[in-house]
Amino acid sequence: MQIYEELKARGLIAQVTDEEQIRELVNNGKATFYIGFDCTADSLHVGHFMALCLMKRLQMAGNRPIALIGGGTTMVGDPSGRTDMRQMLTPEVIQHNADCFKKQMEKFIDFSNGKALMLNNADWLMDLNYIELLREVGACFSVNNMLRADCYKQRMEKGLSFLEFNYMIMQSYDFYHMFQTVGCNMQCGGNDQWSNMLGGTELIRRKLGRDSHAMTITLLLTSEGKKMGKTAKGAVWLDPNKTSPYDFYQYWRNIEDADVLKCIRMLTFLPLEQIDEMDNWEGSQLNQAKELLAYELTKLVHSEEEAQKAQETARGLFAGGGSAANMPSTALTAGQFTDSKIGVLTLLVACGLCASNGEARRLVQQGGVAINDQKVTAADAMLDQEDFTGKGIVIKKGKKVFHRAYLQ
Repeated sequence: MQIYEELKARGLIAQVTDEEQIRELVNNGKATFYIGFDCTADSLHVGHFMALCLMKRLQMAGNRPIALIGGGTTMVGDPSGRTDMRQMLTPEVIQHNADCFKKQMEKFIDFSNGKALMLNNADWLMDLNYIELLREVGACFSVNNMLRADCYKQRMEKGLSFLEFNYMIMQSYDFYHMFQTVGCNMQCGGNDQWSNMLGGTELIRRKLGRDSHAMTITLLLTSEGKKMGKTAKGAVWLDPNKTSPYDFYQYWRNIEDADVLKCIRMLTFLPLEQIDEMDNWEGSQLNQAKELLAYELTKLVHSEEEAQKAQETARGLFAGGGSAANMPSTALTAGQFTDSKIGVLTLLVACGLCASNGEARRLVQQGGVAINDQKVTAADAMLDQEDFTGKGIVIKKGKKVFHRAYLQ
C-alpha cells in the first residue's frame, strides 16, 4: 500500500483539492509540504503531536516537510475555532516559545541534509509593507467569501476584530511565499484550517496562473487532536515537565472504548494488518488495546524506557502493588505542615490534584479520594508528617489518577 492510500485507510484525510495530483506527488516522494505551528505556548501538545506524526509518515515516504513556526502569524492570532480574541503575546515570548518548539520537533522529524526545513514566517511577514501587500494580493481575496468562511463564522456574533480578519491573508501569503522560494507545493492542516488553506491555493493560482501546482490536503487528525489534547486540567503537553510520561501514558490508557482503535489507527505506526485484526476486540481486549496505544505513543514522544516505566507503574498500581517511584509526585517541605500535620484538602491542592479547597472538599465528600488504599471519608482529616518520610504516601483520585507525596 502506498502512502496516500495508507493515509486514507488510517482515516487521516478529510478533504483534498486535486486528489490525483496529490496522490501522484506523495506516492512518488515529490511533495514539499508545510504545516504551521503558532507559538502560543512554550510546548507542543497532543494536537501538534498528531500533525508531527503525519509529517513523519510523509517524510518516511520520501517527501520533504516544512515545519513553519508562526512567529509572524502569532502576532495576530488565528480566530479559527475561537469565541474570543487570542491573548496578545510579546515578540520575546513568541521567540521563546518558537525555540521550545524547535527542540521538540527534532525528535520527530529528520532535519539533516535538507531532508526537512524549519522556517519562521516572521522572516517575511514582519518586513512586509502594508500598502505593497494590499496591492500585491488584496485583489485576490473576496470579502464576501471571507465572511462566509467557517473560520470566521463563530466570531461574527461576538465581533470579529480587523486584526484577526487579516489572518487568512497572512496564512495564504505564507503558502504563496514558500511556493516561490522553497518549492512548497502542498499544505496540510486540520478541518478548521480549510478556508485559510483554500485562500493560499487560490492566491497562488490567481497570481501565478491556474496551472500552478499548489495543492491542499486537510486532515481529520489535527482537528481531532485539538479535542483529544484537552483534559479538565488543560492541555496534554509533549514537554515532560508539563505532562509527565506517566500522566501522558495514563491519558491514553484511559480514553473511551469507542476511540481506542481509531486512535491506534490514526496515531501509531503499527501495521494496518495488525490493527485490522483488533477491529472485533471487546471487553478486556479493549484494555489490552488501550495499553498498546498508551505504550506506543509514550515511546514515540518520551522514549521506550519511559514507556516501560509508565506501563510497569500503572500495572503495579492497578494490581494493588508495585513501586510508586515512577508516578507523578510532589515533594512537600516541613513548612507546609502545622504541628507536624497537614489537612487532606491542603494536601490535594498542594499536589495539584485540585484547584481549590472547595474542589477538594467536594471530591472527598463524593468518595473520590483514597490514601494508601484507604478511602478518605472526612474533609477535615489530618495526616501526620511522619507518614510522608521515605517513599511517602500514594493518593488515589477517582479510579485512575495516582500521585505520590513525600517529605523533602
